[in-house]
Amino acid sequence: MADIHFTDDPAANRLLAADPFALLVGMVLYQQVPVEKAFAGPYVLQDRLGGELDPAAIAAMDPAHLESVFKERPALHRFPANMAKRTQAVARHLVEEYGGSAAALWGDAPDAATLLARLQAMPGFGEYKARVTLGVLVNHYGIRPPGYEELVPNWPSIADVEAPEDLAELKMRKRAWKESGGG
Repeated sequence: MADIHFTDDPAANRLLAADPFALLVGMVLYQQVPVEKAFAGPYVLQDRLGGELDPAAIAAMDPAHLESVFKERPALHRFPANMAKRTQAVARHLVEEYGGSAAALWGDAPDAATLLARLQAMPGFGEYKARVTLGVLVNHYGIRPPGYEELVPNWPSIADVEAPEDLAELKMRKRAWKESGGG
């Protein structure tokens, strides 16, 4: 699988492409911070946790410890305590509903509407974030359940980023889209 070019760090990009849970953690962090900061977060978190980004371990972790990991300088997010809680909530959801496997979210989804509903059922994933996640899964993971064409974002999103230079272009396209009343 090709790297996902959401950060300036090749190792972080490889992790996003190789580890579905890392991608979901990046999606959790992807609000009120730049794309690069959000999606570098899973790699930094993995490093701070000793080299493993395991949903079951994060779900079972003492919340205060996880919060301290998020708050280490530089903090993983501008709101580290809140994002630690959200990350742990997503990990718990994956453990309870999918045996701790992020890929199980889409592994047996019979259609895109079901997958979108599963994504929206995750803590902190509303329709916008779920549709962007679906777009990333389609474009970068090759997940194409029936009906996905109608549900992927029809606005400029990170799902469109295929190469490092695409991030700058995306930011310009999003700005223009918002200025035209799109967002």
